[in-house]
Amino acid sequence: MSKKGRFGGAGMPANMSNLMKQAQKMQRQMEEASKELEEKEFSAAAGGGAVEVKVSGKREVLSVTIAEEAVDPDDVEMLQDLIVAAVNEAMKKVDEFSEQSMSKATGGLSGGFPF
Repeated sequence: MSKKGRFGGAGMPANMSNLMKQAQKMQRQMEEASKELEEKEFSAAAGGGAVEVKVSGKREVLSVTIAEEAVDPDDVEMLQDLIVAAVNEAMKKVDEFSEQSMSKATGGLSGGFPF
């Protein structure tokens, strides 16, 4: 039986070079997707547009806009709830975009490399 078997000359699988190239390509794509995410802005509204929140891809709140009619001194709790709802929805959009971008970059791999 040959000592070479399925391995290349240096004792490495013949397709190891291809795997390394694919991994490097995937890493570059993930870095690009991450950079794209950081540069994006996401917005969400609550209460029929009474409260609007903008967040960055870095998950930082950039602005909160409150419609004048949403400010009721007798119902501060509702305004607080609207702000929380808008922030949570905007963050959800960041997460969804991030997940889609990374899925494209990794070709759908979720647990790492299939070897």
